[in-house]
Amino acid sequence: MKTSLRAALAALALATSGLASAQTSLLNVSYDVAREFYKDLNVAFVAHYKKTTGQDIKVDQSHAGSSAQARAVADGLDADVVTFNTTTDVDFLADKGVVAKDWAKRFPNNAAPTTSTMLFLVRNGNPKNIKDWDDLVKPGVQVVVVNPKTGGNGRMAYLAAWGYVRSKGGSDEQAAEFVSKLYKNVPVLARGGRDATGIFLQRNIGDVLVTFESEVVSVDREFGAGKVDAIHPSASIVAENPVAIVERTVNKKGTAAQAKAYLDFLYSDEGQEIAAKHNIRPRNEAVLKKYAAAFKPIKLFTVNQYFGSLAEAQKVHFNDGGKFDQLYTTK
Repeated sequence: MKTSLRAALAALALATSGLASAQTSLLNVSYDVAREFYKDLNVAFVAHYKKTTGQDIKVDQSHAGSSAQARAVADGLDADVVTFNTTTDVDFLADKGVVAKDWAKRFPNNAAPTTSTMLFLVRNGNPKNIKDWDDLVKPGVQVVVVNPKTGGNGRMAYLAAWGYVRSKGGSDEQAAEFVSKLYKNVPVLARGGRDATGIFLQRNIGDVLVTFESEVVSVDREFGAGKVDAIHPSASIVAENPVAIVERTVNKKGTAAQAKAYLDFLYSDEGQEIAAKHNIRPRNEAVLKKYAAAFKPIKLFTVNQYFGSLAEAQKVHFNDGGKFDQLYTTK
């Protein structure tokens, strides 16, 4: 009897520890080029959570193209939080009932704790003398960019090029012509931001990579400093990095409080500092000012200025049969 009681208690303890483990493990499903940022942020958050609550927590991360990740979560990937690079990918999950309908009101700054912008990475010494968007449509210049159908990186690059023409007083017709020329110079569309970097630096394809500002730090860390030069164009787009709690998962696992604490940490001074060190633009003005040398002044425009909203841009430009399909299939 005592033996069976001990066995029952042991089984109960094991089950309880398994439950505790499930409750203190979070999965952050994120976009491609945020991998290193979240690696550092997760270490800091685990220490912060232990210090403030006395409890241990584990954070796992998953990275791919933002839209591919959104589809994976919709299909059942048990993310506790999503940290994407376009609001449309979170809206997609809200429409599926996976995240809250009012997700953008759950955290400050429309639930976007950081922003970025698009710039150019060129080979060391800038052999093609690329300085601005106009140089990307010149004959003989090969441009590496993400497919806007599979990654937010690609959508922001497309919208930045279109918006550049509009920012100079051009019409939508002129912008369409310009973007069409640009994609004629694209030898291959990458699946996501990190794939684009691999095409550019490992496969040695292309003269210029259009990507997020934060990729400069990642390239230097992974491939060594001095491989590329960062070129800041005269104008570019504000790319918000939205975050949301995945209600479907946290309700099942009981991790709502931990998920909120994790996303709140992104807004903390420490979280904002870590973002800045990875060339991701913090919302905190004091932190942004502290790292002013890293964030070169660019004429920045928002999606809303020229496209109404990202949701509207998605319908007009990126849905099947939209402007991108029309421009790219006629290359």
